[in-house]
Amino acid sequence: MRVLMTGGYGCIGSWVAKQLVETGQDVWIFDLKEDTHRLDLLLDGDQKDRVHFVPGDVSDPDVVRAAVERVGATHLLHLAGLQTPSCRANPILGARVNVIGTLAVFEAAVALKDQVARVVYASSAAVHGPPDPSSVGPLADEVRLAPLTHYGAYKVCNELNARVYWLDQGITSVGLRPWTVYGVGRDFGMTSEPTKAIKSVAAGRSYRISYGGLQDLQYVGDVAGTFVRALTAPFEGADAFNVRGAVVPIERFVATLKDVTPLAEGLVTHGDRQLPIAPDLDDSRLEKRLGPFPRTTLHDGVAETFRRFALLQEQGRLDLSDLA
Repeated sequence: MRVLMTGGYGCIGSWVAKQLVETGQDVWIFDLKEDTHRLDLLLDGDQKDRVHFVPGDVSDPDVVRAAVERVGATHLLHLAGLQTPSCRANPILGARVNVIGTLAVFEAAVALKDQVARVVYASSAAVHGPPDPSSVGPLADEVRLAPLTHYGAYKVCNELNARVYWLDQGITSVGLRPWTVYGVGRDFGMTSEPTKAIKSVAAGRSYRISYGGLQDLQYVGDVAGTFVRALTAPFEGADAFNVRGAVVPIERFVATLKDVTPLAEGLVTHGDRQLPIAPDLDDSRLEKRLGPFPRTTLHDGVAETFRRFALLQEQGRLDLSDLA
C-alpha cells in the first residue's frame, strides 16, 4: 500500500503518518507547503525520513493527478480542508478547497483507476444539524443531513459526490465524520478548545472553554486508527459513517482533567452554549462494516495527552502560540 495524503500535516494526518510509519510504511503528503511542526511532536528523525513532501494545490486537478501518478499511490487519504472559521469568513475559498479539492482527488482516482484502489476522505459531524429535542438515543448516520454551516454543507456535497463517483465510475470510497478530536497537535478549529485546555494546564495557565453542553470527545490516536482501518479493511462501494468517542457533558471532561492532574483545579472553566451539531451519534454501522476500531477511554486519552504536553513543557518544546 502506497498512501498519498492531502492535508497530511494537520493533526489527524500527522497521527496517521505516525501509525503508518510505525508499521514500516512510507507516506507521501501532498500540501501547499511543508510544515512539520506537528509531525515533530510525534516522530523521531528516522521516522520522519519516511514521510515525503509532495508540493501542490489540492484545488488544481491536473497537479493532484500528476502527484498521484508520480508517487504511484494505491490509496488516497484526503484530509485537506478549511474548517468552520475560515469557511465562514470566506465561503468561496472554502468551497474551492473543500469541494473542488475533493473533486480533484476523485478525478485523479478515475484517471488512474487501475492504480488507485480506494479513496478515504474526511467528512465531519458538521453534516448533522443541531440536536432534535424530541429524538431519543444516538443519531444514525443515514438520517437527513441538515448542517447549519458552510463547512457542513461542503461536507454533505462531498459525500453525495463520492456516491456519484461510485455509481458512475466504480470508485470505492469511505467518508468518516469525526466530532471533537482531541490530542497533541490539535491546535486549530472550533472544537480544538478541550485540547487547548489540557495544554494550558500543562503550562500552568488558566483556560476557558467557550461552549458547554454535550461533546463527543474522540482521542486523536483512535481517530487516526479509524482512518487507517478504513484504508485497509475489506470494502466496496461508497459510504459515509459517523465516528463516535466519549459522549459526555463538558463538566465531565473538566472533572476528568482534574482527576488526571490536580494542577487543573481552578484553571479550567467553560461556558454553557451547546454547539449546533448533534452530539450523540451512532457509529454501529461503521463498526459493523469496517471494524473493529480502537477505543481509548476518556480518562486514558486525557491522561496521555496531558503526559505528552507536560513532557514537551519540561523539554521547552511546548508551543503556546495557539493559546494567545
